[in-house]
This record gives sequence, C-alpha cells and structure tokens, in this order.
Amino acid sequence: MAVDYTVIVVYLAGMLAMGWWGMRRAKSKSEFLVAGRRLGPTMYSGTMAAIVLGGASTIGGVGLGYQYGLSGAWMVFTIGLGLLALSVFFSARIARLKVYTVSEMLDLRYGGRAGVISGLVMWAYTLMLAVTSTIAYATIFDVLFDMNRTVAIILGGTIVVAYSTLGGMWSITLTDMVQFVVKTIGVLLLLLPIAVVKAGGFSEMKAKLPTTYFDPLGIGGETIFTYVLIYTFGMLIGQDIWQRVFTARSDRTAKWGGTVAGTYCLVYALAGAVIGTAAKVLYPKLGSPDDAFATIVKDELPIGVRGLVLAAALAAVMSTSSGALIACATVANNDIWSRLRGVVRRDEGAHDEVKGNRAFILIMGVAVIGTAIALNNVVEALTVAYNLLVGGLLVPILGGLLWKRGTVQGALASVVVGGLAVIGLMASYGILANEPVYYGLLASLAVYVGVSLATKPTEAAVLAAWRERLAGRGAETTQEPTAVGV
Repeated sequence: MAVDYTVIVVYLAGMLAMGWWGMRRAKSKSEFLVAGRRLGPTMYSGTMAAIVLGGASTIGGVGLGYQYGLSGAWMVFTIGLGLLALSVFFSARIARLKVYTVSEMLDLRYGGRAGVISGLVMWAYTLMLAVTSTIAYATIFDVLFDMNRTVAIILGGTIVVAYSTLGGMWSITLTDMVQFVVKTIGVLLLLLPIAVVKAGGFSEMKAKLPTTYFDPLGIGGETIFTYVLIYTFGMLIGQDIWQRVFTARSDRTAKWGGTVAGTYCLVYALAGAVIGTAAKVLYPKLGSPDDAFATIVKDELPIGVRGLVLAAALAAVMSTSSGALIACATVANNDIWSRLRGVVRRDEGAHDEVKGNRAFILIMGVAVIGTAIALNNVVEALTVAYNLLVGGLLVPILGGLLWKRGTVQGALASVVVGGLAVIGLMASYGILANEPVYYGLLASLAVYVGVSLATKPTEAAVLAAWRERLAGRGAETTQEPTAVGV
C-alpha cells in the first residue's frame, strides 16, 4: 500500500498548497467569496461539476447501483437534471444580479425584510450538507489507513477548513478543478472499465443478475419522483450552487458552462450505477450497499491505480464539503450576523471584509467537524438538509423569479410555514419519509399564493430596481482585468 499512501499524501499536500496560493489572490470580498466573478467556461464547468458530485454521488451512487442496478443512477441523474435546469433557465439572470447570497436576492426582489429568516433556513441546509460530507471522510480514511472514525473526520475536515479559510473561493476553485480531473480519471477512465471487465463484461453481468437490475425504472416511480423533488429542485435554490454561479465572468459562461457540467453529471450517474452493478456480480453478499465502492477498489484495482481512485473518492467528498462550508460561512456572516448587528456593508475591497469572512469559515468549520463527530447517520442528515431547503425556500425563490405578484409577506409566510411543516412532519412521519417534503412544499405554495394575493403588491420602485438588476444594470461592478479560464 506504500504507493497508494504516497498518492494520497501528495494529493492532500497539493490541496493545502492550493489554499496557500489562493490566499495571495483573495484580497477583496469579491475575490474571497466569489473568485472575483471572473471564471471562464473551463474552470466554471469543472468546479461546478466538482461541487455537485460529492461523496453521496460517488460512494452512494455506486451503492445504489449495487442495490438496484442501472436504475440506481436516478439519484445522481436528478442532480444533473437540476443543474441543467438551473443553467438553461435561471443562471444567466442569477449571475447578473451581482449578489453574494440567495437571501440578498430575496431582499432585492421583495424589498427587504426576507433576509434573516431565509438566511437561517439556508444556513441550516448548508451546515448539514457540510456535515454529511465531513462524515464521509471516516469511510475513506478507514479504507486507506484503518483509522479511527473521529480521527478521520478531524483529519479530513481540518484540511478542508485550512485551505478554505486561507484563500476562500479562489482556493476552493483551484482545488475543485484538480478534484474534477482526479474524479474523471479515477472513476470514469479507470474504475468503470476495470469493474466491468472484472465482472466478465455486460453479457456476464446480465446472466448473473435478475432482470430488474437492468430495468431503467427498477428503483420505483415514487423514489424517482422524490429524487426529482428533492435533488432536482434543490439544485435550483441552494446557496452552495448559487455561489458558484456568482463566480462566472458572464451570464453566457454561467449558462453554457453549467450545461456542460450538468451533462457530465448524467454520465457520472450512469458510471456509478454500472460500477455498483459490477460489484454485485463480484461480491453478491456485502453487508451494506455503501461498502461496494470501497470493496471493489480495495480488492480489484492494482497498486497505484487504487490510490488514485481512492483520491478520486476523497476529491468528491472534499469538493462538496468545501463548497458547503464557504456557503455556510457566507450566509452566517452576511445574512445573519451582519443583519442582526445592523452593520452596514463596507466597501467591497476593504481588508476587514476578508478577515471577517475568513473568521466565519474557521468558526463554521470547527462547528461542522464537531457536529460530524456527534452524528452517525449520513442519509438522515442529508435528508433533513434538503427537506428544509426545498420545503422552506423553493417556493419564495422560484416565485420571486417567475411571479411578479409575489409579496414579501407571502415570501416570509411561505418560508416559516414550509419550514415548520417540514420539521413537524419529519417528527411525525420519520426523517426518511417522503410525506414531509410533499406536504411541506404544498403548504409553502398555498401560503405564498394566498398571502401574496391578500396583501398589497410589491412597490413599483422595488420591481423596477429588480428588473434593472436582472438586466445586469444598477449593480456594483468590480474591475475584471483578467478572465480566468478559456
């Protein structure tokens, strides 16, 4: 394993070096939080694909393939569909707003007063998303070094917190680009063909497995519908995703770069399901489907290649973890703490803005590591995160983008009722039940429409300012002497 260990150690050292390099570039709030809004198509596509394809998409996607066959691709497939929908229909308008958070968009659209409450919901979502990614370090480092769970979480979490705190979005962008390349090589170009060959090819896989493993809808229609509701719609409104949209140097980059990333996700989804199906042939009686990825990597790959593929899994986890962490810190500082203190935003280039956001990344990082150590169930934590996000924020965000009659009163009522409904229904039906997000979303929609129609329309001046921002006018602009990416 010495060669494999060397590959992993070099990779981790490289991540820290990227953080140090990014620190030299992050001199303003814009540079630190959104990479100066100047990523070109290549870097934008790679980093967007990296953040949405995390440990759940890699380890969990292979596990679903092991359990259900090719239809196990649906979870990651719906993530790709969400990213495509965001990129084609909304990303250009979002990029032109020149904001830093989803809550700032809500304030612009509704005329203020929506920020703190929506920020709390978004903060809870990003925190839990970061926690689930951090928990996944335990699985990977256990395979690598037979490491204690707590030590593994602290090690992986500390590396991510370190490079994220040093350089903010610049460090995360650089590391995500490396992680995208590593994932592509490790999972698509190495693990996928090797797994299929080891399983005897597709003909042998079909001969040894039930026909349901090759049914595109074998996982079940209700499950697919739930995936669409949670992940496809979740991609449309998450702060972690929007913050990457804000990094695009133009609305065209956001649209077409995101489309490329979404298409990549669809390919990645099918690859994970095929790898899991091959693992079912090779290891028909694993204790847990989530063990499929680690088992096939550990037992079937040659030395060196095994280290690279494990680095790919680590890359998947780190990219999602760092993206969720900076999103969590950005929301905590800009949408909650600053508003509660009544602090007026200083000049964008002021050094203390960078110091403040850097401090919040460090604080949130420590909180994420501590929470990850305390929790055991990744699926439950991820479900809570997406239920809160979709149930509480989907309606007011999409309503603000698509329906001019929506009001701030309707938006606030929608956030509160949808969020509380989801929490109450999870307590009643269980965290993993489908009903909380179904009924919570319906309640949020009903309240949003009802209260908006019952209250005074949004002021014409607010809507006029909103339309100006959507058109790319009236926002603070930053100097962009160099376009990054090609």
